[in-house]
Amino acid sequence: MKVLGNILWLILGGGIVIAIEYFIGSLVLFISIVGIPFGLQTLKMASLVIWPFGRESRVHSRSSGCLYILTNLIWLIFGGIWIAITHAIFGLVLCLTIIGIPFGLQHFKFTSLAISPFGRDIVNVK
Repeated sequence: MKVLGNILWLILGGGIVIAIEYFIGSLVLFISIVGIPFGLQTLKMASLVIWPFGRESRVHSRSSGCLYILTNLIWLIFGGIWIAITHAIFGLVLCLTIIGIPFGLQHFKFTSLAISPFGRDIVNVK
């Protein structure tokens, strides 16, 4: 069922378009040395956006340091808020139809990841 949901996600939920945007954004961030950690996070987000059903992001135990707080704050100011707003709008629009509700819920999952991607791991769920 997860495979069918992921295939429908790529076609109907906008997964392929969003993943391409994340991938292009990560390539732009890799240009500078300062942007490399942010580029790695966008690649992590792109991998989740490509195949979201059966996977989730979890806060890992190492994420309590001040470096994670600082990088999440920088991320939020310079782009994370706009990504989160975009995912929230897509989630609301997709939840207007019964068929789009699972895809809208995935966008809401991405909203929380877009707000604070540092200190999170992408894990498979059973």
